[in-house]
Amino acid sequence: MAYAPFVPLRVFSGYTMLDSAIDPKAIAKLAKERGFPAIAICDRNGLYGAVAFAAAAAEHGVQPIVGTLLGVARGAGSGDGAGPIDALALYAKDAAGWLNLCHLVSKAHLDRPLELDPHVRLADLAGHSEGLIALTGAGEGALVRLLAEGRNEAAHDYCRDLEALFGGRLYIELARRGDALEQAAEAGLIDLAYVRDLPLVASNPAHFAGPDGHAAHDAMLCIAHSTHIDAAERPRSSPQAWVKSAPMMAEIFADLPEALANTLVVARRCAYAPPRRDPILPSLAGDKAGEAQMLADDARAGLIERLKRNYPESVQAELVEALSCSSATFEAEGQSFDKLRTDGFWDEVKSYKQRLEFEINVINQMGFGGYFLIVADFIKWAKEQGIPVGPGRGSGAGSVVAWALTITDLDPLKLGLLFERFLNPERVSMPDFDIDFCETRRGEVIRYVQAKYGHDHVAQIITFGKLKARAVLRDCGRILQMSYGHVDRLCKLVPNHPTDPWTLPRTLNGVAEFRREYDSDPEVKRLVDLAMQLEGSPRNSSTHAAGVVIGDRPLAELVPLYRDPRSDMPVTQFDMKYVEAAGLVKFDFLGLKTLSVLRKAVDLLARRDIAIDLDALAWDDPQVYELLQRGETVGVFQLESEGMRRTLSAVKPSNFGDIIALVSLYRPGPMDNIPLFGRRKNGAEAIEYPHARLEGILAETYGVFVYQEQVMQ
Repeated sequence: MAYAPFVPLRVFSGYTMLDSAIDPKAIAKLAKERGFPAIAICDRNGLYGAVAFAAAAAEHGVQPIVGTLLGVARGAGSGDGAGPIDALALYAKDAAGWLNLCHLVSKAHLDRPLELDPHVRLADLAGHSEGLIALTGAGEGALVRLLAEGRNEAAHDYCRDLEALFGGRLYIELARRGDALEQAAEAGLIDLAYVRDLPLVASNPAHFAGPDGHAAHDAMLCIAHSTHIDAAERPRSSPQAWVKSAPMMAEIFADLPEALANTLVVARRCAYAPPRRDPILPSLAGDKAGEAQMLADDARAGLIERLKRNYPESVQAELVEALSCSSATFEAEGQSFDKLRTDGFWDEVKSYKQRLEFEINVINQMGFGGYFLIVADFIKWAKEQGIPVGPGRGSGAGSVVAWALTITDLDPLKLGLLFERFLNPERVSMPDFDIDFCETRRGEVIRYVQAKYGHDHVAQIITFGKLKARAVLRDCGRILQMSYGHVDRLCKLVPNHPTDPWTLPRTLNGVAEFRREYDSDPEVKRLVDLAMQLEGSPRNSSTHAAGVVIGDRPLAELVPLYRDPRSDMPVTQFDMKYVEAAGLVKFDFLGLKTLSVLRKAVDLLARRDIAIDLDALAWDDPQVYELLQRGETVGVFQLESEGMRRTLSAVKPSNFGDIIALVSLYRPGPMDNIPLFGRRKNGAEAIEYPHARLEGILAETYGVFVYQEQVMQ
């Protein structure tokens, strides 16, 4: 395939939010379709889509170029609000360049007054320009503005400053898109390049893929600026702001072929993509060997403390000895634990010991000992401060090591929970504990982690709000100034199931009334066609409700960071999927209101000299089950929805296993089995098993497959 003699270097993705309608993955696909050997992502003040873009480029056989259009304030006082903020296009040519991109983008967001747009000062580039290719930013850069204003000397001075920073890595950028400022400055830019012996490079900053995307991009700008299409004075999209083909660009720059050829030179110099890293964590024990030993020691000691409460004083010494030794010693000296044997405790102790040692070996073989130690540390601290912590949920509750380290408070052997559902050497993935903290004091635990590991080593994880079907219909209806009632009625025709939200194309093909409106009303057709082009684009950023990452170094050395104005914590610019690819491990700090309510109830009862130990409450109180059977569970975590309350009244749970089963079944798909479960439990239908050998596995759920553990068994 003959590749085109042009590489697009200034493509904005959808993560230049509400200013571009191109998905990062679509940029790579577009390059393949149009014959570009490489293509660049160059979002404004961000690297949000860099990893997704680079991965997609690799899949399509296209070289990714990763960059950003960074706000730069000139002059010592500019960063404090004096003077304009211009832009430079910066690209990573190697690992040092990527590290500097992350540093500068993070600084642009974290170290600035909130009222100003993200930016760095020109002086901040000193010491952080290695490995970076710089383009002068076309109409968004300082050179164009200075030359258009006739300030030639200031333009030369600024260019000299940039040369000092970037040496032979600075390019004078020319864009020919009909912009008056760029046209006024072009002759001066070319003269400047020749006088200072700097290369010219051609660009066409693109916000949409093809010419047919202009109307949608114009609509997007209206949404961003809360105006409408017919407003006289509003930001308008340039019809030239699309990814033009190489022949078109060759025609546009026919008089400057070297500017076109230099796009390939830049591409060759920027053969670098963000690295995919193995998990990176701070160590509480120095190295992997130390972590492995620390995990084994702490887990064995923790299991001793858990089990000592269940055994009489007469066997305590042998219990400690049995649980403290290694597996080999335990097996070799098993006959010597006479007291445990004669008192009938041996088989149970052996089960715990074998399970513990098996888990320790698997965890350490997979290299996850450090993760368990970090989680155990902040949970232990929280409990010491009197902060309520949930007993554990999710697959992590199947780990005896987690129980021994007090990460969870549920005995997996008594509850029949399998460790393999949590960690499996045949399917390597990071462990993930869902940890509930008292909602009102969750922040204290996060602050403890920040203080322990360093404020610049801890961050929250970004999430992106998307233009979803109903929302984008409403936005587009507003900018088109359509009747609110009409748009609202159309929106309500779009199925909006929380677990299965419909897209507009799916609605168009699957909802007859919506299709009739589309086919019969040109205004509706215009609305829906516009909305479908914008659907799915990022609209805003916020932070993950619970996700926190902890690094072994300042996080800006690993990922670009962002600042949420509602929080003093930095936020990763990569979302949950891509932050793990960058080597960071997610810890969930979930805030659970139920724990706050329980603690308040215990405190109020204590004022009346009624002491309640929640951990010691029995699971067989008949009055509790009478309450559940009446469906009186408003405010009870996971049992308070109207549908669940009806289910409780119908099934009438009579033991803790029934509650667990109903919570597990009450979700799309499995909930179809709830009526069968209820009939069999209450004797209205005979219990049947798919095979007689399955009775021992399925008896607790009346012959119905409910748990993943049952399927695994």
